[in-house]
Amino acid sequence: MTAAGDRVRWVELPGRDPARVYVHGLGATSPAYFAATAAHPLLAGRRSLLVDLLGHGHSDRPTSFAYTLEDHADALAEALRAADVTGAELVAHSMGGSVAVVLAARHPGLVSRLVLVDANLDPLPLAPGTAGSSGIAAYAEEEFVAGGWREVRDRVGPHWWSTMRLAGLEALHRSATHLVRGTTPTMRELLLGLPVPRTYLFPEADGPLTGARELTAAGVRVVAVPDCGHNIMLDAPEAFARAVAEALPG
Repeated sequence: MTAAGDRVRWVELPGRDPARVYVHGLGATSPAYFAATAAHPLLAGRRSLLVDLLGHGHSDRPTSFAYTLEDHADALAEALRAADVTGAELVAHSMGGSVAVVLAARHPGLVSRLVLVDANLDPLPLAPGTAGSSGIAAYAEEEFVAGGWREVRDRVGPHWWSTMRLAGLEALHRSATHLVRGTTPTMRELLLGLPVPRTYLFPEADGPLTGARELTAAGVRVVAVPDCGHNIMLDAPEAFARAVAEALPG
């Protein structure tokens, strides 16, 4: 619960500690994206929290919340403390990966290991007329809430919209806006400086990962996953489970 009384909610699978925490991307929800992974034979048996970020999925959707990456990270930190989680292993996708990096930097006692799944590490340009964060952030908030969201709905398609429709409109727009703006220092710079074990998974089809050499030099394992797109856990569930299991102990 935040200081304003807004609740972050999650689905929890019982098991042994330390906990594993799964964090979704923009307009998504962790149970839909990560349930199969958390229950996979290579990963089952660990206490697992499939968390919905504030404004998304089953969590509250306050319109007074700023939805910066720092705000998301702090709200997630409060939820993890409420769940008696410390030293968690985070598996985090896209925007959730950005939040996870900020969480590890701001609340280091809560995170023991990071597995980032095609996460945003750098600011992005606005891109009107496209799907995703750059297209959503290209609207003014009032324009998006008044009807621009319908154009986004039609662009993203029924699969993404099936979870995106659960997000609050203000939450979706503000989250996208702050994601494309990034943080200071950037998420990439924060990631490079983190002392915990870190793995970055990305679709092999996207070609060489930008900044891979720098990440590797800083101790980040960079792993290309074949035969998938951005939603690696949905496109290649077996390969994804193997890659996550290789990144995590035991």
